[in-house]
Amino acid sequence: MKKLYLNTASMNTIFNYLKDSLDGSLTLESSQYKLKTRTKNADGAIDGITVSSHISFVEFDIVFYKDTQLSLESVAGSNVLFVYCSKGNLGHSFGINGERKTIKANQNGIIRNTSTINSVFYFEGFKPVRFSILSYNTKAENSGLFSAMNKVFCGNNDSYIKVGRQNFEIAKKINEFNTIPQRGIVRNLLRNRILEDILKIELDQHTYGYLKDLQPIMRLANKQLEEIKKVRGHNFSQILSEVGHSGRNHFFKVFREKYHLVFNRHFNQKLVS
Repeated sequence: MKKLYLNTASMNTIFNYLKDSLDGSLTLESSQYKLKTRTKNADGAIDGITVSSHISFVEFDIVFYKDTQLSLESVAGSNVLFVYCSKGNLGHSFGINGERKTIKANQNGIIRNTSTINSVFYFEGFKPVRFSILSYNTKAENSGLFSAMNKVFCGNNDSYIKVGRQNFEIAKKINEFNTIPQRGIVRNLLRNRILEDILKIELDQHTYGYLKDLQPIMRLANKQLEEIKKVRGHNFSQILSEVGHSGRNHFFKVFREKYHLVFNRHFNQKLVS
């Protein structure tokens, strides 16, 4: 088992530690750290950048050659991590003895650690993994987007990890982040905008976003329920017996086309009840 320990120092300190621990080569391109390694420890790349005082982004595309633990130092409640896995899987626990949860390919995890116990990530040896970590500092700014983020993701003082399916729009944004053609200041501005867009998507889908998607469905359902309420209490079997055979057949056809339901004795009893 190989163990790596990351403190909350600067991105420069973190990547120099990883370079020494994984015997890799480190370069700095447009403010982004790029670590490549192809040794007995691992084969792959780790990229990282801090785009502002409150947003950092790190990407792993790597295979470790033995089971590996990555322990991330905790500063209680200071950061929320959004983890996006696109290949393989990784485990997570709060401390070595904490409950371990797995984030699989095409899943994301939201992690907040309010204790002083480290967050620990686990990787299986000889199994490629590709994932990204978007971190925002909850204490760097408390206005606009970040004020809203704090209300949603820092509502209480409990540590948590929530695992779910990855949002397709976020996957597109990460790909956009990695394929920016511009250089220099423009490149950095676009990076910051894209990462803020990802945070906005996270905020949207964990607040009112799903409700907006459901509104057309709810309007249709409510309309159909109102129409059904209008005919509750009517005994259709009795009414149809009075209109004759041709009337019954026409009613069944219209009822099926309008409501996409098959009228039968059981359905009639439900309407009456």
